[in-house]
Amino acid sequence: MAKKIFITSKLPGKIDRYLRAKGFTVSVYNGKEPITKNELIKKAAKANGVISLLSDKIDREVLSELTNCKVIANYAVGYNNIDVRYAKEKGIVVTNTPGVLSDATAELTISLILACSRRLIDAEKFMREGKFKGWMPDLFLGTELKGKTVGIVGAGEIGTEVARRINAFKTKILYFNRSKNSIVEDEFKGKKVSLNYLMKNSDIITVHLPLTADTYHIIDREKLKLMKKSAIIVNVARGEVIDEKYLIELLKKKRIKAAGFDVYENEPDINPELTKLKNVVLLPHIGSATTETREAMALLAARNVEAALKGKKPITPVN
Repeated sequence: MAKKIFITSKLPGKIDRYLRAKGFTVSVYNGKEPITKNELIKKAAKANGVISLLSDKIDREVLSELTNCKVIANYAVGYNNIDVRYAKEKGIVVTNTPGVLSDATAELTISLILACSRRLIDAEKFMREGKFKGWMPDLFLGTELKGKTVGIVGAGEIGTEVARRINAFKTKILYFNRSKNSIVEDEFKGKKVSLNYLMKNSDIITVHLPLTADTYHIIDREKLKLMKKSAIIVNVARGEVIDEKYLIELLKKKRIKAAGFDVYENEPDINPELTKLKNVVLLPHIGSATTETREAMALLAARNVEAALKGKKPITPVN
């Protein structure tokens, strides 16, 4: 009997066809809204494998109902939405999709930095509202990246690609990471420093840490207070890594210059105070949102499920 795979959302790249061609029975949730916990339990109860989204909360309650499941392939680099420890106890392999989204996320990071530093959102809105009456010397003055110090919080694959790109703007690079990053140091003259030093001395701070028990609010009130008044901070990692509420207070008081958000502490809910601020750029979690990357993520997730259900080692296991 063909093994069953449940996919919690339609994915780019016709991955359902790929898996059917490999001999699996595949069902895909096609609801207009994200799948609910109850619906996930109902639809995946008899599945041998599940391909999930980062927004799918797969906790002990859900895992307890997945009696036939052998593998959960998370369609994301992060996997804080899954109780990985309990999954391992139940003999369920959990996988993720690292590497394939590093370039896309790094490109979006640079986009957010430029949008904040050059006031692109305000300027674009100004044009749409028909307010442009001609060139003026002080119209939407921003700041250049050249010569600025960029602090990279988390110099993994994505952080490294950000360093590669930001280096082209002739910036100085600081980075905070558990281990030395030889690429950042040797190729881009980056310097490994403490988080306090980075927060205090960077003109631009960009965050690329996974969400774990150790990184929750790692950039807390005390760390945020260290920032320069002229500093910009960008978060494309996980909202919970930063004390978002206090960051909003700093932005309100113009204690820092600007912030770019692609992720939020209570996602998908957004703090309404953010939408009132003019010194922020707000994006709907689109760090990996390119056709090339999203299709590559889907293929990697599918290949992980395929390997696990055929008794082979998955490509990118996390437990």
